[in-house]
Amino acid sequence: MFKLSAFADEISPDLNEQVDVLKSEGITHIELRGVWGKNVLDFTDDEVSRIKKTIKGSNIGIAVIGSPIGKVSVLDDFDVHLTRFRIAVRMAHSFDTDMVRVFSFYIPEGDDPAKHRDEVMRRMTSMAEIATQENVLLVHENESGIYGDTGERNLDIIESVGMDSLMACYDPANYIFVGVEPYPAAYDLVSKYVRHVHIKDATREAGKPIVTPAGEGQGFIPELLADLRARNYNGFLSLEPHLAYVGQMYGFSGPDQFRRASQALKRLLGV
Repeated sequence: MFKLSAFADEISPDLNEQVDVLKSEGITHIELRGVWGKNVLDFTDDEVSRIKKTIKGSNIGIAVIGSPIGKVSVLDDFDVHLTRFRIAVRMAHSFDTDMVRVFSFYIPEGDDPAKHRDEVMRRMTSMAEIATQENVLLVHENESGIYGDTGERNLDIIESVGMDSLMACYDPANYIFVGVEPYPAAYDLVSKYVRHVHIKDATREAGKPIVTPAGEGQGFIPELLADLRARNYNGFLSLEPHLAYVGQMYGFSGPDQFRRASQALKRLLGV
């Protein structure tokens, strides 16, 4: 049985509006990325308490900390970024989840990713070691422009690090963004490591990717869902619609477009 989650900051910066729309759509969990225009890694202790009180009163859970960890250049100071990573782990504990989304560092434009492989592996291994100590699961998202933006390099990271604390977050649209066939090509490479799934579809028109509701793009979402069922996947399907705005650090849909995306997914699920 799939569990539904969502990037609620795609609905609104306001937490109460986020919760109201999620409840109206029957979505029980949040992939926590932002509230009140602030990133999850920048919440004060008071803001954490306010968020926890609101979601507990609404019977909403936190599925994943949707952190931006690894969304910096591979050339940036890693020790500084590791401090931010430890905040992400602390937020996971604060919000009673054991999952943190991470990325594998942007490669300088024009560089061969292989040139930076050793440094990427050093950084990902360091984070996975901390995650193991902290009983946290890191799920690596295949963001465009990072080292692990293809199925082959995504697999390379997970198998080279070789720890149960680092697994895959599968995002079909992100593969489309970099010209990779998401399903079955990329998916088959990483499927046994998939512990989290983003529902974001896209199509390419005149070479330009355009985000669409689930099932309306080239992400093979119905086929993906069928395969996940066959594998007895019991993790989250996390809506990340990006129907109004697509940016490097976040996307936005607004309440109406979010409902459109939610209902498209539920049609595919038959609910």
